[in-house]
Amino acid sequence: MNIPKDPVILLSFINTHLRDRYPSLEELCKSCDISMEELIASLAAIDYHYQPDKNQFL
Repeated sequence: MNIPKDPVILLSFINTHLRDRYPSLEELCKSCDISMEELIASLAAIDYHYQPDKNQFL
């Protein structure tokens, strides 16, 4: 799956997928063949961090 490179667009893309399609970040990353570590680092760079209880980057 192609994911956006721009971190702000990536944030929206990932949160939408987490809300609508995946019960966890781990499931999304496995299904889409995305490196969870790289994704977390990309969004941390714009001060967004995964909140497992909400299943969103906030």
